[in-house]
Amino acid sequence: MSSGNNPTRRAILGGLGGVAATLGGFKAFEFYREPAEFVAGFRCPSYEDDIVARVMEGVRAFPLFLYKLKGASVLLKPNLVEAHPERPINTHPAVIAATAEALLRLGAKRVTVGEGPGHMRDTEAILELTGLERAIHQLPVDFIDLNIDEAVYIPLKYDITKLGKLPVAKSVMTADIVVSMPKMKTHHWAGATLSMKNLFGTVPGSEFGWPKNPLHWAGITRSIIDLWSSIAPDFTIVDGIVGMEGDGPIMGSAIQHGVLLFGECLPAVDATAARLMGLKPELITHLSAAQHLGSTIREGRITLIGDTLPVLPYALVDRFAHLRA
Repeated sequence: MSSGNNPTRRAILGGLGGVAATLGGFKAFEFYREPAEFVAGFRCPSYEDDIVARVMEGVRAFPLFLYKLKGASVLLKPNLVEAHPERPINTHPAVIAATAEALLRLGAKRVTVGEGPGHMRDTEAILELTGLERAIHQLPVDFIDLNIDEAVYIPLKYDITKLGKLPVAKSVMTADIVVSMPKMKTHHWAGATLSMKNLFGTVPGSEFGWPKNPLHWAGITRSIIDLWSSIAPDFTIVDGIVGMEGDGPIMGSAIQHGVLLFGECLPAVDATAARLMGLKPELITHLSAAQHLGSTIREGRITLIGDTLPVLPYALVDRFAHLRA
């Protein structure tokens, strides 16, 4: 028989049950606070494949985006850094051209390719040496050098950089739809460079120099989050047909992965790409930050549609060894 001052076993168990229920509710809240998102992924072993068909299939998996595409002006923002014949540094011209053709077929009024390379200042040389100029020559598609485009200073949604506002190319801000088109790569400062990091190229070099040093000084993660949240791109297509591992985004090695990824939520697509690279997205700082801001990177909140895709462990520089899954 217990005294009035001592809790009974039933009371103790009841109290523990209440704590467990509270913790369970908190975990459920953390799970469901991330919106459910879809990511489409398709196998594409070679740049010689019918990429136009793959892009059309990927876009059609997102009915809302397909609806917005009708009659829209679209800016494709690939990842062009510098020309190197032996390294897969840039979004492949075949993917860029195929995307432009597919979007026009699906109802876009106008498609423009725009990029502000972060290293090589001669953008015309990059276009010629990478083959992008030839790839889009036969299409009704223009190229805009975002490094010398008129700058529009936009207020930052979260202002994590404490810069207040950032210059973004006017062609980006006036397009009806912006599509980020990164190469699937590791990165020696950010861990991985995918659709969110790709937005550095929207900042004109004529305003911020090469390689956009003020963004690096303000902090790469902070700059990624401020650009992503303030520009709010509509879609992303990730070129993972041939990725880059090791000392990316320039000095790494090619890895044949054979995948294309599509989606409306950039963090969800980037998190999926990271998992396919054998990385833990929750340990990639800018993806974790996006999650804390209410976006989705949790695997259980992402539905992957399309093909079953291979997971390949990408090599990393030593400082990011902890990212390996």
